[in-house]
Amino acid sequence: MYTINCRGKILTLDVPLVMGVINVTPDSFYKGDLNLGTDALAVMAGTMINDGADIIDLGGQSTRPGSIPLPAAAEAQRVIPVIKAITAKHPGIILSIDTYYSSVAVAAVEAGASIVNDISGGNADPDMLSTVAALKVPYICMHMKGTPATMHQEASYDNVVKEVLDFFIARLEDCRNAGINDVIIDPGFGFGKSIEQNFSLLKDLQVFSILNRPLLAGLSRKRTVYKTLGISPEQALNGTTVLNTIALLNGASIIRVHDVKAAREVVTLCTACKKAPH
Repeated sequence: MYTINCRGKILTLDVPLVMGVINVTPDSFYKGDLNLGTDALAVMAGTMINDGADIIDLGGQSTRPGSIPLPAAAEAQRVIPVIKAITAKHPGIILSIDTYYSSVAVAAVEAGASIVNDISGGNADPDMLSTVAALKVPYICMHMKGTPATMHQEASYDNVVKEVLDFFIARLEDCRNAGINDVIIDPGFGFGKSIEQNFSLLKDLQVFSILNRPLLAGLSRKRTVYKTLGISPEQALNGTTVLNTIALLNGASIIRVHDVKAAREVVTLCTACKKAPH
């Protein structure tokens, strides 16, 4: 059984957790929420909490394929007021900051966040691992090949599962050496991987259990779902639910989603299935 210490609040992962996504951006591949305004985003967070979210993940940077990076100061300007508004309105909620800038991570934790979610696995900012260690918060370490601007051109692997596993073996050692206590691994579905490679990772997700770390799966409404089905991201909830189910049955401890209520139902049913006697 895994536990993570979120600035004094202990999250137990004996039942998988649901992480709700709020994109404080105008240009995400699905539902950029920036134009809603700070108060409306705090209300959105409240709805997610009521629907069963254990964690809210806030990001001010679009990471869709081909996206152009936003400078750290501009990213902070987007997310910090929202973090403050949500923590004021919902003081008990666990907030995660989705950033690859160490300076944004510091500002976000000071404002009320208690997890750092880094799509670059510490590769974008050389100060990120030492910063997270100093902040004493859990770290979500994701695998990505290339950058959001280039990753769609870099989906080349001899064996995607082995290469992602090797990445985490090395990166977990770096995290230990930096002094990070709680590391969550995220194989990075859609980040520098083809649809076929994403399915290979999902099929063999249990391989990552040898790392003895909580595993996060972020499959919500991604190309793997909607391109495979020949639909739009807006029509991809049912497909997302199917892939979240597979992820949970294959060992995911956290599912990162846009649709919290549906995800909570998946967790409840998968947990009941796993607990049922033979």
